[in-house]
Amino acid sequence: MDDSILLARDDQHIVTLTLNSPDKMNAMNLGMWQRLGDLMQQLDADDTVRCIVVTGAGERAFSAGADIEEFPRTRLNKTQALAYGRVTHRAMQAMAHSRHPTLAVIQGACVGGGLELASVCDMRICGESSRFGAPINRLGLVMSYGELSGLVTLAGRAVALEIVLEGRVFGAAEALQKGLVNRVVADAAVREEGQAAARRIALGAPLVARWHKRFVQRLAQPQPLTEAEQEEAYDCFETEDFRIGYQAFLAKQRAQFVGR
Repeated sequence: MDDSILLARDDQHIVTLTLNSPDKMNAMNLGMWQRLGDLMQQLDADDTVRCIVVTGAGERAFSAGADIEEFPRTRLNKTQALAYGRVTHRAMQAMAHSRHPTLAVIQGACVGGGLELASVCDMRICGESSRFGAPINRLGLVMSYGELSGLVTLAGRAVALEIVLEGRVFGAAEALQKGLVNRVVADAAVREEGQAAARRIALGAPLVARWHKRFVQRLAQPQPLTEAEQEEAYDCFETEDFRIGYQAFLAKQRAQFVGR
């Protein structure tokens, strides 16, 4: 059984994926990227999922980036690196384009590939002592288009360039100021706040969450919205969840959405 990334599911339809290599600060190797892509593909097809939480095992790191020790076997030349890149890009694209809301819960180091992965999640919550950066220029490595795109989309051109050109590792307060994270909380409260945020997401209508994700992604594209796209925003009125939602509101009850 592959336990490099652990999957847990609770009764609120929240799935937690845990990067599970704490002895290496959850540095990502090729097998972990492959498993992450496979798991995200499976979860994307699962209509019962309401939120996906991504976190790292232990308290030292979300992920310290790439597992450099495997480079002599997997990334020693351009041909190997291209093959490796296809695996990592597949995983990050699967995370970036997941139908379900995704939340990175970050303790400790979130650097290199860890930062790239967190940047393609929908939300990020970190602890006060978390650290961020991408010092890959010290390895003589380029952050490829597929790896860089999430960071540029999240934080913008200037911040992305600062991160890769300086290679500086910085703290949580600066990450918040740069727009890399949504919230900074006390270290001891990171997992609790992450679960609370996931529960709030999961309590909402799942179809609505998926629509909102897709609409936000579409608004980032320059093409004008078509009439059909404009009208789709009103399809929610034809769902069972809408009837459940407004009736529960009028009755001063919590809605129990069914995803239809």
